[in-house]
Amino acid sequence: MKKMYLLLMMAFCMAGFSQKSTDTIRSKKLGIEREIYISLPPSYKQDTKRTYPLLVLLDGNYLFDPVMGTLNYANYWDDLPEIILVGIDQRNQRDSDCETSPATGLPENVGSDFFEYIGEVVATVQKSYRVGSFKIIAGHDLTAGFANLYLYKDQPLFNGYISMSAELPANMEENIPKRLAVLKKPIFYYHAAAEGDLPDMKDRILLFDEAASKISDPGLHYFFDNFKGKSHYSMVMSAIPNALYSFFAAYAPITTTEYNEKIAPLSSGYVDYLIEKYKVMQSALNMEVTIRQSDFRAIEAAILKNKAYEELDKLADLAKKNYPKTMLADYQRGMMYEKMGNYKKAASAYMSANQKDEIGPLTKNMMMDKVEAMKNMK
Repeated sequence: MKKMYLLLMMAFCMAGFSQKSTDTIRSKKLGIEREIYISLPPSYKQDTKRTYPLLVLLDGNYLFDPVMGTLNYANYWDDLPEIILVGIDQRNQRDSDCETSPATGLPENVGSDFFEYIGEVVATVQKSYRVGSFKIIAGHDLTAGFANLYLYKDQPLFNGYISMSAELPANMEENIPKRLAVLKKPIFYYHAAAEGDLPDMKDRILLFDEAASKISDPGLHYFFDNFKGKSHYSMVMSAIPNALYSFFAAYAPITTTEYNEKIAPLSSGYVDYLIEKYKVMQSALNMEVTIRQSDFRAIEAAILKNKAYEELDKLADLAKKNYPKTMLADYQRGMMYEKMGNYKKAASAYMSANQKDEIGPLTKNMMMDKVEAMKNMK
């Protein structure tokens, strides 16, 4: 009985995490079916109107599980958004899949067909699932270099690129930085090398980084890691979370460090900071996210700490937009009136909050206690 209880608890705990399934997608170009792995976000079936970013993994046969593990862990803490994950199995085929011309660096022979197949995979997944507009491709050594080929297009299929210890096709260390400098759409690019990479490979990666790091275009979000003490293979376990956390830095909740270093020192503009944080997600990442309750509390704490009570009114307007049926907006407005000594208006706002839905630590009993307290103030 105890064993059965533990098994049930394990199943219940895993239910909140995305699971891996296997499927096949037939390629018109390759003329065969290829195996792919798919993981849908935990909320996919419940939140039927929501769209999700897409991450396509080349070398999915060995990259899929570590990436899925990173996402499951980060989703638990709400540090990263939920993502539709697709991996393409390339075992025994990666050399022919990624064939490029030694002269031009462009795909040729089977490589040309595989390049088109990746587009077929994306199109099929988009028809089958609710894919948003933010799409990432990732690869390791040979496949990392191959993924960069999409940047040669005027309208690249992907917005984000995760390139781990890339084996770059001909002239790519010069050509891709030039492309990154002129592309008109926002691009997120993560590049990494390891101490254990082959010298020739690493030298070209560093030349790539030297050129790319000089680009000043605000539409380019470029990140680079050079891992000390890591092999060509072990670096993957460090690069995956670094890449995802770099791309989605704006998504993460306000941390203690962010609060202490960026928010608390402000003399004003606390609500503007919060609005701008979420605007980045909407404009660059094409994601709409409801402002977290914890982020409202962080901004509220900064306002109170710095006695910028007038900003509570603007914060209340923002709360009303994000949580219209809850007491959050009325509570914040009531707090503003209370701190500014207008106890009659404060009591009225707290009474209004009492008529709304409870949220987080805010309860109806708390609001009524506030109303009574305001009545006793002079």
